[in-house]
Amino acid sequence: MPDIVNKVKDKVEQVFKNLEPHKGEDSSKDDSATTQSPKDNLNGPSEPQTKPSDKPSGGEQNQEEHGDEDQEGPTKSAMKKKKKEEEKAQKKAEKAAKAKEAEQARQQAEEPDYAAAHYGKLPLHQSQSRPNRKRTDIATLSAKNDSEHVLIRARIQTSRLQGNRMVFLNLRQRTDTIQAMLAVTDKQVSKQMVKWAAGLSDESIVIIFGIVVKSPEQIKSCSVDDVEIHVSELWLVAGVEGRLPFSLEDASRSENAPEVEGQFSRVLLDTRLNNRIIDLRTQTNQAIFKLQHAIGDLFREYLNNNGFTEIHSPKLQGAATESGASVFKVGYFKGNAFLAQSPQLAKQMAIAADFERVYEIGPVFRAEDSNTHRHLTEFIGLDLEMTIEEHYHEVKELLDGMFKTIFKGLKESYAKEIAVVGKQFEAEEFKWREETLTLTFKEAVDLLVEDGVEREVLDDINTENEKRLGRLVKAKYDTDYFIIDKFPLELRPFYTMPDPNDPTLTNSYDFFMRGEEILSGAQRIHDPEFLCQQMRAKGVDPESMKGYIDGFRMGCPPHGGGGIGLERVLMLFLKLNNIRRASLFPRDPKRLEP
Repeated sequence: MPDIVNKVKDKVEQVFKNLEPHKGEDSSKDDSATTQSPKDNLNGPSEPQTKPSDKPSGGEQNQEEHGDEDQEGPTKSAMKKKKKEEEKAQKKAEKAAKAKEAEQARQQAEEPDYAAAHYGKLPLHQSQSRPNRKRTDIATLSAKNDSEHVLIRARIQTSRLQGNRMVFLNLRQRTDTIQAMLAVTDKQVSKQMVKWAAGLSDESIVIIFGIVVKSPEQIKSCSVDDVEIHVSELWLVAGVEGRLPFSLEDASRSENAPEVEGQFSRVLLDTRLNNRIIDLRTQTNQAIFKLQHAIGDLFREYLNNNGFTEIHSPKLQGAATESGASVFKVGYFKGNAFLAQSPQLAKQMAIAADFERVYEIGPVFRAEDSNTHRHLTEFIGLDLEMTIEEHYHEVKELLDGMFKTIFKGLKESYAKEIAVVGKQFEAEEFKWREETLTLTFKEAVDLLVEDGVEREVLDDINTENEKRLGRLVKAKYDTDYFIIDKFPLELRPFYTMPDPNDPTLTNSYDFFMRGEEILSGAQRIHDPEFLCQQMRAKGVDPESMKGYIDGFRMGCPPHGGGGIGLERVLMLFLKLNNIRRASLFPRDPKRLEP
């Protein structure tokens, strides 16, 4: 009986439970309120049983009408959302990579650097000690030095990091370069040391200690191409502050190399001269000025061997030596002085003082507003003067022998430097003949006339016709070096001796290289009265140069000489195309710095 009662009770409770309204719904609604919404209908064929007033809103209707399109492809908003999520994921990955890199760097920094005693910046050099450790020049190294330990001071020309365990350094001393390698080892070189070395600026000065190792193949980027140095110690002597105005690689590029946009920059001459210290570090310039030194050395050696005495004349003078228009006037206490155009007067007075044969190497000043490829307002003059025994050609022949000795000396002893310059300034090898070609001024004019130049414009051979003459001589006689003799009187200064047979000509000569004049010389007037006469004819007052003339009144032997422009000889021998490249710190009408 109780079981039956309980079953009936459960049945009644189930019925009442089904009659209760759904949680959260209005109990006043009938069963129609449980029908599907329009949005739910997009997922099935059943249609809602709603009243007309229960139709979906315009937005819902539009969504319903385009339901099929949404199923075919993503909406714009979905695409934007996906792109945003991808960007977010990418940024997150990048951030994670940086964090990992930073953590690795931190861990590496925290690791004890076992190579700390083998590298770093040296303290300021104040000559604190003198351990007498032997230094090695890069130029002396070759395969025969394999396995030798060396200590070298050099500049870092370039560096190249390979991963995080190896760096290659191109080291430079003057015109010589060698490759050095720094690689991680268990006890000597650490990753920290490699990273520090790779971070050193180009042109930094370093001291390295290492071992010479024969290279299995030619190292084409270095002048020493058969060995490299495996570095065990690396010390910074002097770093670079700021940014270099140009790279030495660009500054060393061949002048004939075609410029390709985006690949390299051509360094203009003005930029070079404005940053001359950097420019002078190039291997080309190191070679150029070694050759300049060689010319002066060969000049001095030749004349010393021929009985000459070197003198040093004053550069401040009380009067212009040739023409007032081309001298620099400077204030001199309560009066004025002039910078010497040449040591001409001093040389002649030395001859009058019985020095017999003298020469000088020193600065010469010309106040000429000539902005050409071959003129400077200050240059180095190679001047000489000597007594004449019988004929002024004694002087011409000695000068000729001197030039040929210089050319031969450069070719034989400085072939390496000439080749270095030739890589940047490509030119035909300078040629001369054992027996030098000598033309008279008239013969030179005739050659130009035959080539189509009007004789009327050849009273003086200007720069353009000089070059033209040089091309004609090269084509006809196969020489870059020749002499022109017997210049017209009107083209020479007052102290030039006239020709004894033709008073319109003079005992004077010019020497030429590649069609440009590099020496002007002559027999000088040694008779004081004749000298005064010629001075007046040239518009020079003898009283303004009384001290000079008085030297001849005491008796002076016949003599002659010449003056040479050092920079011009160097420019033309190497074919540098501009004299400023042959001057250490050139001075012209527009440049007084650096």
